Amino acid sequence: MKKRIALLCASGVLLAAGIVLHHIGQTVPALAVCVASYLLTGWRVLWKAGRNIAHGKVFDENFLMALATVGAFIVGEYPEAAAVMLFYQIGELFEHMAVDRSRRSISELMEICPDTARRKTPDGSEIVDPEDVQIGDVVLVSPGERIPLDGTVREGSAQIDTSALTGEPVPRAAGAGDAVHSGCICLDGTLEILVEKAFSESTASKIMELVENAAARKSRSENFITRFAAWYTPAVVLSAVLLALVPPLAMHEPFQPWIYRALNFLVVSCPCALVISVPLSFFGGVGAASRHGVLVKGSVYLEALADASAVVLDKTGTLTEGVFEVTNVEAHGISSQQLLRYAAGAEQFSSHPIAVSLRSACGDLPPERDVTDVKAFAGKGVGATVCGRQVLCGNQVLMREIGVPCAQESDIGTVVHVALDGQYAGCITVSDRIKKGAAEAIRALRANGLQTVMLSGDRKAAANAVGGALGVDEVHAELLPGDKVAQLEKIISAQSGKTVYVGDGINDAPVLARADVGVAMGALGSDAAIEAADVVLITDEIGKLGTVMTIARKTMRIVRENIAFALAVKLGVLATSALGLTGLWLAVFADVGVCVLAILNALRALRMK
Repeated sequence: MKKRIALLCASGVLLAAGIVLHHIGQTVPALAVCVASYLLTGWRVLWKAGRNIAHGKVFDENFLMALATVGAFIVGEYPEAAAVMLFYQIGELFEHMAVDRSRRSISELMEICPDTARRKTPDGSEIVDPEDVQIGDVVLVSPGERIPLDGTVREGSAQIDTSALTGEPVPRAAGAGDAVHSGCICLDGTLEILVEKAFSESTASKIMELVENAAARKSRSENFITRFAAWYTPAVVLSAVLLALVPPLAMHEPFQPWIYRALNFLVVSCPCALVISVPLSFFGGVGAASRHGVLVKGSVYLEALADASAVVLDKTGTLTEGVFEVTNVEAHGISSQQLLRYAAGAEQFSSHPIAVSLRSACGDLPPERDVTDVKAFAGKGVGATVCGRQVLCGNQVLMREIGVPCAQESDIGTVVHVALDGQYAGCITVSDRIKKGAAEAIRALRANGLQTVMLSGDRKAAANAVGGALGVDEVHAELLPGDKVAQLEKIISAQSGKTVYVGDGINDAPVLARADVGVAMGALGSDAAIEAADVVLITDEIGKLGTVMTIARKTMRIVRENIAFALAVKLGVLATSALGLTGLWLAVFADVGVCVLAILNALRALRMK
């Protein structure tokens, strides 16, 4: 980089000397100095143009620059020829710096995976390559070190910095039995981690592979620019040849002024601003999303997010926690805590999610020896003798079968009725908890003009209650996976823009695949989610969807600005060049100046907050 800048400076000094000599009439010295200035910066362009021609690739920017500048020397405009090459190389330098900056931004994410791992051995520990660690091995992680592979903490406790994966600055506590993911930093304490995934399947490796391959999926805008440049460059060269030959032959005028106009035409026509700035803008957008804990699998999905008109969301695990908890206890004749203790005791040996939530809410469970005669009633509930009392807990069907009248069920949640010694003792309501920030996320999506739709396999009453609490536009409930796809088809057909589906990435794989953009929620460490979705929210925060959609819209705005600006300036200067109203100096601005300004505008994508 320093050598390149030094060459540009030397070329600039020689060019200034050449302009002075040319101005005072010293033609031969001026030509010699301008040629020296030209070769300092332009020899590589001439070499690339010749090499590409030899390989059959004629019409590129190197060919245009070589043709225009050599032609300028031939018609005696050597100060302008040297200036065109100098400023072209300055533009190339800006391009190199911009791309390098964007790559550094992405490379910060690439550093999440350590080069070594400390594997525990019978004699202590050994430093090995993470790829050599097998599933079932134990790795040691000290304070300040990154976790090399996914696994479960076997011994020790520590605060874990997950910001590299989630974008969240607040550390998380990890102790024995907790799952931890590669790429996170152990802030304090030493952890013994039982490895559960090979290096190639670890979270950090999956993320690195995802980001590295993101550029392979081009957006419509990028594909358009690629196709545009393919036919645009030959058309421009043909137009320049016609401009140099047809008017002087038709009007019997000297060739030199028309050749000069054709050279201006060639310099202006170079499509660098479009070819460079548009992919760079998308690269910046993908990098900005990555820094916020959102992985976009390609610029095509970033463009689709910007064009979205509807967001369809799964309920359980996306808008709600997917974890049942006791939300209400109504006791008759005994205290609420006693009712909960009897019910939790009867459910003590069940693995059903409702039983788990009852035990969690009770805390102080009866001793196992005091729970006998446990009996399960499939689809209805359970019965047991708890501390000498006969306990039956279940749904309304079970209560009717034993002849015990029960209270009217609530529309929200699942109700567990409890009978003690044949008498109704009360009911316990178990509900799924709405995620923190879900309501704010829905309001933000609607404020941006997006229609919000919730799909759920839950009962209509429960789904409508959640949808009403969140302010969702439409709610469709009691849907099987196939029904969700059919419902999504109807929504897509009714939309003018793209449809985004947000799910957990595992149960919703068919719907994620059908949507224009599939977004996986809570995908930290979930291989299924990373494979099925187009966009992966590393944390389970639905608010991140609004973040990535804002980034997508800002990125597309920058892309459109660059396309409109570059085309407007180039078309205007092309017209004035053809009419002979402007010279090579303005042509240089229309090429290099526009390219530099477009690149600087594209870099805004990297700085998006």
